[in-house]
Amino acid sequence: MVYAVFDTNVLVSALLSKSADSTISLVIKHFLEGDITPLYSDDIISEYKEVLSRPKFHFLPELCETLVNRIINQGINSERTTFDGYLPDESDRIFYEIALSNEDAYLVTGNLKHFPVTPIVVTPAEMLDILLGKGRHSSNNKVTKK
Repeated sequence: MVYAVFDTNVLVSALLSKSADSTISLVIKHFLEGDITPLYSDDIISEYKEVLSRPKFHFLPELCETLVNRIINQGINSERTTFDGYLPDESDRIFYEIALSNEDAYLVTGNLKHFPVTPIVVTPAEMLDILLGKGRHSSNNKVTKK
């Protein structure tokens, strides 16, 4: 099982994508098919709802609500693991700390520069490689960190 925290920018990018074959769309498809168990907290869910409802995106409210509800229903509400290090954007701390709460979790983000350079912070393309067995998998299919 692959556990992941989705940075809000990943959900926005997926909803903005015009192609079902884009990397970001394929990552979300894997989530919807049950290949990814999302980790979240109440604070993350609140941010998802606030950002996805911004008028500038013109997202259908029903689509956003369905996506967030799937994250809640398929995911695990997790407790933060404190990280005392520096983050360039303090509002991203919750995402990193939730990812740290599970040793097999990744943080999927389009903003690598906002997080420490660690094997748990991955781009959507890297997550897709992990899901397709092209990255960071051992022979027993357990996700491992380098």
